[in-house]
Amino acid sequence: MEVNVESTGALTRQLRVEIPAEEFEQEYQRRIRQVASQARIPGFRPGKAPLTVIQRQFGQSARADTINELMRRSFPDAINKAGVSPGGVPRFELESEPPTNPLTYIAHFDVLPEFTLQGLDSLKVNKPCVEITEADVDHLIKTLQKARRQWTAANRPAEMGDQCRIDFIGKLDGEPFEGGKGEDVAVELGAGQFLPDLESSIVGHDVGDAFTANVSFPDDYQNEQLKGKTAEFEIKVRDVKSAQLPEIDSAFLNAHGVSESSGEAGLREKCRNALTNERDKAVQSYLKTELLDQLEKANPIELPPSRVEQEIGRLRSDMVTRSGLEKMERKVDQDQIRQILPDTIFEEQARRRVTLGLLISELVREHDLKASESRVKSVMERLANEYENPEELIRYYRSSAEAMDNVRSLALEEEVVSFLLGHAESADVAMSLEELLQSTKRSTA
Repeated sequence: MEVNVESTGALTRQLRVEIPAEEFEQEYQRRIRQVASQARIPGFRPGKAPLTVIQRQFGQSARADTINELMRRSFPDAINKAGVSPGGVPRFELESEPPTNPLTYIAHFDVLPEFTLQGLDSLKVNKPCVEITEADVDHLIKTLQKARRQWTAANRPAEMGDQCRIDFIGKLDGEPFEGGKGEDVAVELGAGQFLPDLESSIVGHDVGDAFTANVSFPDDYQNEQLKGKTAEFEIKVRDVKSAQLPEIDSAFLNAHGVSESSGEAGLREKCRNALTNERDKAVQSYLKTELLDQLEKANPIELPPSRVEQEIGRLRSDMVTRSGLEKMERKVDQDQIRQILPDTIFEEQARRRVTLGLLISELVREHDLKASESRVKSVMERLANEYENPEELIRYYRSSAEAMDNVRSLALEEEVVSFLLGHAESADVAMSLEELLQSTKRSTA
């Protein structure tokens, strides 16, 4: 086997591999004999058809299988011989094939960048210190009540927090615009379902009222025609309903996994525990983002193109799943999906993920970081405690190798954050729970 490697870019390589025709012929004959021993040909007993008949019927597919097998089998030896290590999945290109030529193929692949981690001695981070207050618990209980609210006729003009059903038609310069008309549309005032001007204009109006409101569209509005414009909306109120929150009674407690004997105190304790878990996760996420942002800025590295492409594909697939595109009655093919969700939407996030993945891998390798069993157990219990039956989930984790691998990956991630935090200059900063959660949302947006 002859091997030749060439650089085609900073991190791209092409490997030319030549396999003698004799080796191809041996593999092909072995494969065609195997096909012959299993083939069922009309007029012949199983495995007794002449080889010429087998070759005529199965020769083309056997040749393709032989080529694919020899490329797959020879590639690991070829890269070892060339002294290179691919950083992604190779793409094979067939250059020539027997019988007139040797089997020659070119493997195109990326290699990983070589770099030395920088910036560990200059990390600085503010560590959030967040106390769970009674007001936080009250807010969560109110949220739980709102989730089970009932809407009843208000018999009064609309107020913020009410649910109204309206007809509306929007006009720009006196002309209706596309998407600006609705009939019997439900809107919860103050929930941000519609533009603020439209929602606030309904306040003070009663059932049957018809009126006109000026509604301003933001400068970053998705519709180019309406960006920064002010439209006139003709609105009619069909009904006004107010929210009736449920009492914290036995039914409400049971619905949230709290016994009647524990009462509201038991509900408050459960809410406090849930908020504590949410705080701890948010603190971990906040520190991780702050530290990895600094590490990324200190280590600008060249990225393997195939890694970025693969990450773009994963991000697109996730969005397709979340948006339900794959469930559409009319099947959407991959080209259509790429038109709807082009690479540019995901490129920045994909590049960040690949960069951080490489930096974390180098950090783990260089400092021999490992997730201790105690940390793995802690992560598993914390994940399980988010569910009604934590013991059952823990049993599932322990019975599934894939699930445990995910837990260990999260535990190693925490180990990395802990390592970076140990090298950082940190200062405790008091925050409310709301401030912490908002900062975490902004950092992951």
